[in-house]
Amino acid sequence: MPTVRHADYIGSWLEVMREDSRAIVRAASQASKAADWLLSFLPEDEQRPATPETAIDRRAA
Repeated sequence: MPTVRHADYIGSWLEVMREDSRAIVRAASQASKAADWLLSFLPEDEQRPATPETAIDRRAA
């Protein structure tokens, strides 16, 4: 359910992107690095790429 906070969050990103069109690319890169770092703590057998099928399997479990 959208709230004023959602609109404020999106508005803040729009402002950043108006000032720096590559900001979203850097943010995505940093998010990817953060996800990789978090995944590095999983045991090797759990470090497989997520697919839509595995996401559905995990929700069903």
